[in-house]
Formats: sequence, structure tokens, C-alpha cells
Amino acid sequence: MSVRRTLSVALATLTAAGLLTACGTSDAATDVIRPEGEKDTGINIGPDQNRIRGKKVDAIAAKVPAAVRERGTLRLGASADASPPLGFYATDDKTRIGSEIDIATLIADTLGLKPQFDEVSWENLFVGLDSSKFDGVLSNVTVTEERKEKYDFATYRLDNIAFEAKKGSGWKVKGPADVAGKTISVSSGTNQEKILVDWSEQNVKAGRKPVDIKYFQKDTDYYLALQSGRIDAHLGPSPSANYHVAAAGQSEIIGTLSGGGDGVQGKIAVTTKKDSGLVEAYGAAIDHIVQDGSYAKVLKRWGLSSEAVEKSEINPPGLPKTKN
Repeated sequence: MSVRRTLSVALATLTAAGLLTACGTSDAATDVIRPEGEKDTGINIGPDQNRIRGKKVDAIAAKVPAAVRERGTLRLGASADASPPLGFYATDDKTRIGSEIDIATLIADTLGLKPQFDEVSWENLFVGLDSSKFDGVLSNVTVTEERKEKYDFATYRLDNIAFEAKKGSGWKVKGPADVAGKTISVSSGTNQEKILVDWSEQNVKAGRKPVDIKYFQKDTDYYLALQSGRIDAHLGPSPSANYHVAAAGQSEIIGTLSGGGDGVQGKIAVTTKKDSGLVEAYGAAIDHIVQDGSYAKVLKRWGLSSEAVEKSEINPPGLPKTKN
């Protein structure tokens, strides 16, 4: 299935399952989805985004290598997967929208460059950096110690994961004891799976019940299970969970934690080839849009305010290397 169709198919599936029609609506005339009964909220998923734009800051633009300044474009790689609200296709099935595109555009504006986006598969994002095809990647890339060996990072968002439960669930998650005996779903092979398995083991060692872990790879599958009561909660990326809450109003966030677990706060960053000469420019541009308020406006419109950073960090401590 074309990734361009993923969002519209997902929304159609949720509607058919009764998950959006009861408490959420999609206004075809305005391309805004929102919980039913709420008129002043919602997310614009149409092609006309009225995107927040910035202005060139000469002192920051001067940090960009001469070759890039002369070219006049900032070549940016992004994942072709549809992942609302980070990056996905609008209702016209061709316009790429999302928080990552908005932030990348603001950075390019600040640097006085025209953003040039290229959507590729996840692995080809790094191939593109290695070959200097891309000047940078904004695609929900987490800083890790292993990646820092080859790439430079300028952070722009926290990497959090969230427990999402049916609205009105009446419980909160702060630690392992809160999920003892609960049925929680995750996607296999993810860091959140590792965290949930670890929490379950901690519960058993403490004499509590283990977590009943279920596996779903598609948002539509776990969302249906959540609304039908087959699972108590789902642990996944915070942006996706916040998007569901804002779009349909049938679920709620009952707990968040770092995507790196207890060891380190995970951080999302602009990624560039090591020693490309661009990371300082990216960091300064991010600091500027944070200070002028445009960054906060972007996060708010996509429901990501809880993941805001106060300033960009260059190559901060990342998720530790996995032990073999």
C-alpha cells in the first residue's frame, strides 16, 4: 500500500470501526479532525497548512558552509513512512505535512535557505547522509552513542514514550508497580518493548504480578483493542498517542517516560554527517526559533508541547550502546 494513502486509510478504518464517529469527527470542508463537539480545537490535515514561517538571521546564516550557502538549498532527508503527527501526507494524497516538516522549514528559513525534502526509507536516510546527498535529516532520529560515532546532532525535541488508555480509565502509570497484572500492548522490536519487559521482570522479583504483554504493529489494531477493552493500555511513541487524543478524544495519556528508560532522557535531533560543518548552524537556528516563539507554536498545533526543549544541545549524551 502506498504510504501516501496510509493516513486516509487509517482514518477510514477507525471510522468504520466506530472509533472516530462516536467521539471524533473529520470535517471534509476544512480538512480538520477533532473530538466531536469541540469547535476551537483540532488538527489541520489538509494541503493548505498556512505553515508558520521564519525569517533569515544573517549572523546564524553565516555559520552555514560556503558551498551550501552558494547552492541556496538545504537538502533534507525524511522518512517516507506515514507517521502522524511527525510526517505524513495531507488529504490531497501528495502534500507532505507534519511537525518535522514545519520545524525543518523554520530552520531553513532562519538559515536563509530553501528547504528541499526527499522522502526515502529509514535506512536510506543514513545512506543519504553518508554519501552527502543530504545536508541533514529531520525524521524523529534519536541521539545514540553509536550514531554519534558517524553523525553530529543538534537536538530539537524530547524523545518520550507514553501509556495510552481508554478515556476515563482512572489510573496513572509512574513506575513498574502501576502496570503489574495489567494487559499492555507494544510493537515488537522497539525500545518500549524492552522497557515493558524489564518492568514486568521487576514486578515478578518484587512479588507482584507480571505484565500481560500483547503485540500490535499497526495503530489501528491496538486502538481497536483499546476501545474494546481487550487491553488496558498501549505503550508507544508519545507523538502518536498525543495525536490520537487530539484527533478522536477517545483515549488519554496516563503516563510518560523517556524513550531511553531510566538511564537517560532520549532526545530527537537534526542529524548531519560528522564534521559536515552544519551542526553549529542547526543548533543556533533551533535556539532562535525557540526564543522567537515560532517553535512553540509548531509543537502546539501538532499536540507536542510536552516534548519541547528550552535550547538545542550539540551531541549530548545519547542512548547507550546495546550490549551484545
